[in-house]
Amino acid sequence: MATYLLLGVTYGFAAAVQPGPFQAYVISQTLSHGWRRTLPAAFAPLVSDVPVVVVVLAVLSRLPAWLMPALQIAGGGLLIYLAWAAARAWRKFSSVAPASAPSGRQSLLRAALVNFSNPGPYLGWSLIMGPLLLRGWAQAPGNGAALVAGFYATMVASLVGLIALFALARHIGPRVNRALLGLSAVGLAGFGAYQLLAGLRAFW
Repeated sequence: MATYLLLGVTYGFAAAVQPGPFQAYVISQTLSHGWRRTLPAAFAPLVSDVPVVVVVLAVLSRLPAWLMPALQIAGGGLLIYLAWAAARAWRKFSSVAPASAPSGRQSLLRAALVNFSNPGPYLGWSLIMGPLLLRGWAQAPGNGAALVAGFYATMVASLVGLIALFALARHIGPRVNRALLGLSAVGLAGFGAYQLLAGLRAFW
């Protein structure tokens, strides 16, 4: 169970701090409206990911057994690519002025819609979290529960941390975010290697 919890924590952290539409939206809202109005956005993945997870798991549970390791290998490749992209973003990181935020009170629904339109959750659950969850659950339900709990608890906590950092000051936030990008690159590379080895082992 500890292994699956650690995997969930690692990928949850990496998913939260990776540059993307949802993260850009959260940061721009923080800088425009402050942390109080933006804080509910940190919980948006708990809302927007539900239909994605249900559909992906329903499809994956009907796939032939040999395809699951193949998906793990594909997911490992995706993670290695994301680690490379994160390392490039870390090297070339610069503070960019955020786009003007939409007017009106920040709402959880708006943030959830932004995340729902982001391809990240679909790719992540189809190639990485979905196969890992099904494998862990087949071994013991506690493994699957630990994976999901670690993933979402870490993602929400990391998003709250990002909101707090960018609310403190613009000149502090970008530097800390660059450090988080570097950490996420290391985490993604390690997680990708684990996925590749786990998938390849099934064919040995």
